[in-house]
Amino acid sequence: MPATHPLEGTLDVTVVLPCFNEQDHVHLEIERITRALRASPFTWELLAIDDKSSDGTLAVLEAAAAADPHVRVLAFPQNGGSGTARRIGTREAHGRVVVWTDADMTYPNERIPELVQHLVDHPHTDQVVGARTSEQGTHKALRVPAKWVIRKVAEALSHSRIPDLNSGLRAFRRDVSLPYLRLLPPGFSCVTTITLAFLSNQHTVDYVPIDYAQRAGTSKFHFFRDAYRYILQVLRMIMYFNPITVLMPLALGLLALGVVKTGVDVVRFPLAVATSTLLLLVSGLIIAAIALLADLIVRSRPDDG
Repeated sequence: MPATHPLEGTLDVTVVLPCFNEQDHVHLEIERITRALRASPFTWELLAIDDKSSDGTLAVLEAAAAADPHVRVLAFPQNGGSGTARRIGTREAHGRVVVWTDADMTYPNERIPELVQHLVDHPHTDQVVGARTSEQGTHKALRVPAKWVIRKVAEALSHSRIPDLNSGLRAFRRDVSLPYLRLLPPGFSCVTTITLAFLSNQHTVDYVPIDYAQRAGTSKFHFFRDAYRYILQVLRMIMYFNPITVLMPLALGLLALGVVKTGVDVVRFPLAVATSTLLLLVSGLIIAAIALLADLIVRSRPDDG
């Protein structure tokens, strides 16, 4: 590509494809991705990561790598989770842009070049996310409202509009992502983490609507466990980058209640204040002090971005 191209690195694109027990369909996913990239103007590689599959997934990946020099395979000696695969894959990537996607046939991976082109056309955008227009996963009646609540919490805490908080299809600039890779958890919430890390550090994140298909194979998502992890990860990321957003409203709320209750106590019991009122006031002051101290620590920390 020309020297003036806005992306910098050895290759234009690395697609990181975590695989765990996907032997029956991963070859179709690889064919779909490589076909789309061969038709694109970009130089590219597909980094397929076998997360210690117990079926024949690794053999399928190795056969694909033997047939196509653009395909690399990284085999984990033990299962590390999709977040670990994406983190290591991003570090090992040769591309200036890294694409995350899944191998379960749910995402329209033929649109990967479109996401990369979006970054080329928008040099101030650091990440583009495929925002799903429908929900096709298991436990749909529970997942849809739970994800909506978690997304709204994340939007309120990050002061950003987030059409899809945990889409598995996204493209981002590798150099921008490197400071945040150490924050990625091993499980599914890694996609939430990379979104919030970018937003919390004023990196522009764009969203492109995509269709979402029924997955092939068996879902690895466990509703209650993974929903709980999503919530914790949202709070953890906001606390890491902007703790005063979480703590100060709580502190001010307690102080306001304490002031109101002080007025009530003085009216009801002249020259006396209830113990519960003192607890409200002291708790609010302590949390406010912690919020200010945490904010000072965040602002004095070396710049992540």
